Amino acid sequence: MQANLSGDFLPLRHRGGPGDEDAFPHQRKAWEQTLAEGRWTCVGWPQQHGGRGLSLAQQVIYHEEYARAGGPGRMGHIGEGLIGPTLIAYGTEDQKQRLLPGIQNGSVFWCQGYSEPNAGSDLANVQTRAVQDPETGDWIVTGQKVWTSLAHESEWIFVLARCEAGSRGNRGLIFLLMPLDQPGVDIRPIRQISGSAEFNEVFFDGARAAARDVVGAPGEGWKIAMALLGFERGLSTLGQQMHFRHELEMVIAAAGDNGSLQQPALRRRIAQAWAGLRTMRYNALRMLSGDSDGQLRRETLIYKYYWSNWHRALGELAMDVLGAEGNLVVADDGRRSRLQGLFMFTRSDTIYAGTNEIQLNIIAERGLGMPKEARG
Repeated sequence: MQANLSGDFLPLRHRGGPGDEDAFPHQRKAWEQTLAEGRWTCVGWPQQHGGRGLSLAQQVIYHEEYARAGGPGRMGHIGEGLIGPTLIAYGTEDQKQRLLPGIQNGSVFWCQGYSEPNAGSDLANVQTRAVQDPETGDWIVTGQKVWTSLAHESEWIFVLARCEAGSRGNRGLIFLLMPLDQPGVDIRPIRQISGSAEFNEVFFDGARAAARDVVGAPGEGWKIAMALLGFERGLSTLGQQMHFRHELEMVIAAAGDNGSLQQPALRRRIAQAWAGLRTMRYNALRMLSGDSDGQLRRETLIYKYYWSNWHRALGELAMDVLGAEGNLVVADDGRRSRLQGLFMFTRSDTIYAGTNEIQLNIIAERGLGMPKEARG
């Protein structure tokens, strides 16, 4: 990292994390290929699929040291951390041979087609339709996905769609792999309050997924989708935490420079943030198991709820440390801009990837075995 994250790549240090994902996209794609040349992508994948086959302990070291050195947010994260392991566990040999090499060598990028306008946290309510063409066996897809991170920078999307007419809930779903560069796909950016636009709406109007690009069988889409979310709670969360640590260090530095560190109430909140981050790390280490098939232990169920609340509180702390200066935009004050962006983006942390309310239901019903909430 010291030798390579320099020169043209130097501006990428600590960039491209949550809320900053559209920073330097072309340079970060080039960085992915530089990583791949040294075999530093997909380090946990089996060697037969282009990885290093590192142990859990070695992967922990890799992800933490990558982030500690200022490694930028990975443009290939969704491919490497989500769809890649899913294909290794559930894909056909043809899918593995065609699709895994592009992820491993940093030349092909993926995005996630799950959320819809009326099916965000309630993913089982997806209404995007997939109908099979009787002549070719391909699947014709019609519908809309939303909050699709970096779709405008991706070549492929995996899509959860409804393939059985009249089906409801998590039945009758299909998991499709689709190229984005085709007729019937329209990608539209969503501009956020922070000014960034890494999220997109993706519209499908007769777009196609080849018959060979179904993962699992038609009707098994929910099983595959849930396994993929299990991989999302995996080792890369440790890198996420190192990014959080860097943000906390920026807050502490700002507090030291403007004198607010002398305020007992702010010092106490900074200490609480530090302790919370350590708690988050220990729980992440405790939950690392079941990576081969995406199945989750109960400890994993609390992770998203915990980190999203912690991160939102960090954004609020950042603004309180800045004080009145936090209300002013100064173009040449990089740290202030980063902390303001942190505050604005973290307002969404408890909403995306499952709202707090949904997360609490999951913890209660799946983790504690409590009676399910009545649903209409």
